[in-house]
Order: sequence, then C-alpha cells, then structure tokens
Amino acid sequence: MATQQRALRTRRRVIEAAAAVFDEHGYASASITDILRAAGVTKGALYFHFDSKEALARSVMAEQRRSVMLTNTGLHAQTVIDITHGVARSFATNTLLRAGVRLTVEQGVLGESDPGMYHWWTELCRSQLMLAKDHGELRPGASPEDLAYMIIGSFTGVQLLSAVACDRADLVERLTTWWRVALPGMVQESVLPRLRPHGSADVIAMVNGTSASHCCGDALC
Repeated sequence: MATQQRALRTRRRVIEAAAAVFDEHGYASASITDILRAAGVTKGALYFHFDSKEALARSVMAEQRRSVMLTNTGLHAQTVIDITHGVARSFATNTLLRAGVRLTVEQGVLGESDPGMYHWWTELCRSQLMLAKDHGELRPGASPEDLAYMIIGSFTGVQLLSAVACDRADLVERLTTWWRVALPGMVQESVLPRLRPHGSADVIAMVNGTSASHCCGDALC
C-alpha cells in the first residue's frame, strides 16, 4: 500500500513538473531533461509512468477536466457562463490548466491531432444547455448542440487572442463582452436580466478558494 501511494505521488509530481515546463516552453521546446530536473525524479521513475513525452503531454491535457467548476444558481445558462469564467479566472494561478490548454491548441506538434478535449468541453456545455432548454431558458428553436459548439469555439479564440495580445490580462473583460453580445440570441428575454455575463458570485468564490467547488473530474456532470 505504501509503495502504491509513493508511485501515485511520483506520478503526480511528474505531471505537475511537466505542466510547468510545457507552460513555459511549449511542447516542441520542452525536453525530458527539463522535466526530470523540475520533478526531481530519475528517468526510470518517469518512464515507469509515461512511455514518451507525448504520453506525458496527453496526461497534462487531460488535467483540464479537474479545473471545471459547476455552479448551482438556479439557471443552467448561468452554469455554462460560469464554466467559461471558472477557466478564464483560473489561468493566472493554475499551471496545469494553462499547460493543458496550450498543449490542446498546439497539439499538431504531437503528431496526430486528437480533438478529444474539445469534444469533452463541448459535451459538458451541451449537457447544461439541454437542461437549460428543458427548463425554458433558451429561445425557441435554439439548438444546445449548435450553441455548445459556438461557445467552445468562441472561447478558444477569445482566450488565444488575449494570450497573444496581453498574456490574458484582459481575458475576463473580453469574455464578459462576448457573453453580453451573445446571450440575447441564446436565451429568453425573461431570463436575460437574471444572468451575470461577468460570472456569478459563486464561481468567483470558487476561483478565490472561498467556496467548495464542484468539479467534474473525469466524468461529465
């Protein structure tokens, strides 16, 4: 049991160290030597858990799932808004998230592109938008599938532009503006005044660590 716990701690240390290196240098410029140095482990220990740099990068990408914060404000449309703000507001302090997103965007250098994380984020939003539709929050004819695809595609573009322009210093502001523009075409007029395009107080508290967050982990919620 003790050996298993040590192995799990080592694996976690390697993932966190790799995230820091990938976040700083990107996949192509990151070296196993840099990761070993940051993790403080032997090459044998690293390769016991990951058979290649690519496998390690994909594990870092998958860590994005741990960053999802689901709020319960009584409006499922607000939950979707808060999912994006939870990510946007966590970039400053969450190295695993930053590295995972960077690798997802850069993954062409990993060889065969894997859209799995994009599909996961899209399905997460779609599931909440389906609930929003069932509760009469969406405009008639609004498609949860189409909206989810648009939201994830737009968020990816907004965060990438903000990252290039100012290291995401204006990301929350830009994301809030996007929601203000997009929401009138998504939700019922009666719902619109109840939504917070800048993110709910709940998600801000979760990011600041003053409220227990509900994270999806490896399963869709």
